[in-house]
Amino acid sequence: MSGNEKAKAKMEQARGKAKEAAGRAVGNERLTAEGRTEQTKGDARQAKEKAKDTFRH
Repeated sequence: MSGNEKAKAKMEQARGKAKEAAGRAVGNERLTAEGRTEQTKGDARQAKEKAKDTFRH
């Protein structure tokens, strides 16, 4: 997995978790949904990079 893409994936996941937690804490559904979306984007980026690595080796 490319280091840069791996870092982006982890950052998106962490930022998403923080947003989701903050949204739940204050009762903001929109912020909670944004957090889930960011986590999903991070998961997808990570899966894509893992697939690339699998086919390279």
